[in-house]
Amino acid sequence: MSWNPDQYHLYSDHRLRPAIDLLSQVDLFDPMTIYDLGCGTGNVTSILSQRWNKAIVVGLDSSEQMLQKARTEHPAIEWMQGEISNFDPSSKANLLFSNAALHWLDNHETLFPTLLEILRPGGTLAVQMPNNFSAPSHAILYELAQSDRWLDKLGHLVRPAPVHNIDWYYDLLSPLVAKLNLWETKYFQVLDGKNAVLEWTRGTALRPFLNALEGDDVSEFEQEYAELLLEAYPQREDGATLYPFSRLFIVAESADA
Repeated sequence: MSWNPDQYHLYSDHRLRPAIDLLSQVDLFDPMTIYDLGCGTGNVTSILSQRWNKAIVVGLDSSEQMLQKARTEHPAIEWMQGEISNFDPSSKANLLFSNAALHWLDNHETLFPTLLEILRPGGTLAVQMPNNFSAPSHAILYELAQSDRWLDKLGHLVRPAPVHNIDWYYDLLSPLVAKLNLWETKYFQVLDGKNAVLEWTRGTALRPFLNALEGDDVSEFEQEYAELLLEAYPQREDGATLYPFSRLFIVAESADA
């Protein structure tokens, strides 16, 4: 699946805020090795590098389009193309940071313990994941993809919500770490534009559905989705759109040696 860095960054301020909120809860003094998993264009990776400027900071992403932009804008940072699920670095991490990436992966019951094994003693796994899969923006998309018109072409892309509830992550991680901090935040995002939620989802949730279509089907599906979104998220009198968005945060600290 291809990514469009420019589309993704239309609302970069809203996308960056959860990363900053996550970073504020990471209590590491002088980490040596930091990996940013699912780094995208590297904006968050750059912040990590600025905060810990003596550390080796590496950004990992599966998208060459995203990494090309990262290399151009942040040439001093090391960038790697690869899959998070297969990540097996030669040097273990003091910090594994992942902002809005792990929800693209299934099997969290094995993924998270595997990531913890990459940490050095006293290291930290810091994760932020969107948890908005039951919101109208996503529910409408899934229902439309499973309608008679689109089921054959898009039905296979609808998957169970990949992010579990906080209790589930506590039960999974608490036996494996020394300290665990979990919370969920709903951001009431004020977006500009005629169909702002459509523009938002074009950079994320809608992307794989449009990539699976060809020709006139692309514009037809997007137009159907756009009309339903405007009903769910109408523009307010001042032209803005209010888009509530929930995100789940995990900061897990491994035990010292």
